[in-house]
Amino acid sequence: MAAAPTLDELDKKLIELLARDARVSNRKIAAEFGVTEGTVRGRIRRLQQEGLIAFTAITSFEMGKRARLAFINVQTDADKVREVAAQIADIPGINAVLITMGQFNITAMCLIDELDTLVDIASDRILSLNGVHHVETSIAVKTTKYNARMAKITPRAEAFDED
Repeated sequence: MAAAPTLDELDKKLIELLARDARVSNRKIAAEFGVTEGTVRGRIRRLQQEGLIAFTAITSFEMGKRARLAFINVQTDADKVREVAAQIADIPGINAVLITMGQFNITAMCLIDELDTLVDIASDRILSLNGVHHVETSIAVKTTKYNARMAKITPRAEAFDED
């Protein structure tokens, strides 16, 4: 197993700053931190190569034509939770899988355009997995707060296409 990456104070400050505003220029970062622009560029490149940071455009899941956020709560055998969670994660259309405590062992999140899609995923795909006992679904009807840094849930690219 690879050793955990070593981050010095400059790395940590750089990651914190970029998490707040990834559009800030290397020149501005260098001036703020008292280092050269080349140092900033090199640190960013290394952090990207090590998979510690990535730059991406985060879109609102509401950009989809009719996309609705759906939650699928799953009860499964305690000794199969990780296996079932991994199988659910492989299902196309599933955007997030969380192992949880409480009435349900697993919560999956997906974006749906039609209820038939949710029925297919929850009833036909997940409920048929070995060890799954019960599935309950719910659909978000209004988003009051959404932090894309915590859970990046975006529609498939084709959801943006015009008919």
